[in-house]
Order: sequence, then C-alpha cells, then structure tokens
Amino acid sequence: MKNAKASESLGSGSTLVEIMFQIRLEKPTAGVDFGIQQGSGSNYVTLQKQRSTGEDLVFDFVLNLKSQTGEFPIFVGAVAQGSPQERFVYIDIGTAAGQLGTIWSRRLKVPLKSITWEMLRQVQTDAQAVLEITVPGVGKDGGPTCGSVKGGESWKVKA
Repeated sequence: MKNAKASESLGSGSTLVEIMFQIRLEKPTAGVDFGIQQGSGSNYVTLQKQRSTGEDLVFDFVLNLKSQTGEFPIFVGAVAQGSPQERFVYIDIGTAAGQLGTIWSRRLKVPLKSITWEMLRQVQTDAQAVLEITVPGVGKDGGPTCGSVKGGESWKVKA
C-alpha cells in the first residue's frame, strides 16, 4: 500500500489521510503467537497472527490521520485504541492472540503519542515511507514483552 496524498495539507480541515505503520518486534519468545488487536474488551479479533521462531516479527497496518489544527495528531481506524490524546495499538500475545496450550496471555501496548506533525509531513511526501517502531520482544521476566512500550519515543520515518 502507498500513502494517500490528501488534497489539503496536514493540520487543517477534516480530510482523512491514510498513513502506513510498521511495528517490528525484536526476537520475541519462540513458540508464542503474536498479532494486532482489532476491537476492544472481550469483543476483538487478532489480525496478522504470527507464531514466533525467535526471529523478528513485523506487523504492517494503516491508520487514518484525522487532519486538524490541534497540537497533536488524531489517528482513527480499526486497530486504533484509546482516547484521541492517548492513541495506541495493542499486540495480542499467546492466549490473548487465540493460541491454545501456552502459558502466555499478554498484550503489548504501543503508544502513538510521540508521532509529530513533522514526521507525518515526511510520510505524506514520500509514497514509500512508513512510520516504524522497533520494540524488544522479550521482557525482563524472560517471557514476551508486555505492558506499555515506555514512551513510544522510538517512532521514526522509514523511507
């Protein structure tokens, strides 16, 4: 997929702009299923389910940027979670991803709040660019990383 070009510049009006995202999970715990969550509470499905072999897993998805003049971007779409000011994407892990016979049942919260208007302008001007974050796949307990990615400061534009 390519990034759509909006007829208006970012930060004005109400045009929706399609933005490509990529989450790279570094060397997650082998034998465990991972996937992006669509929906919330007990009413969700896991998309792009992948079983880890211990190598990096990559999840590509699209969110729409609801163009506006506010101080922070607002993302909308099937996998966007949380309030407009605190949007994030969940990675379901183990039984949360529908895997049977595993001891792991976790979710990883990947915040979007550190994405800047400047980053979004860069992505909009390059049809091949995506917003990418790399997240450790193994937590301090030796199991799959879970909880919230601290700060989410590692989003970058990947051309």
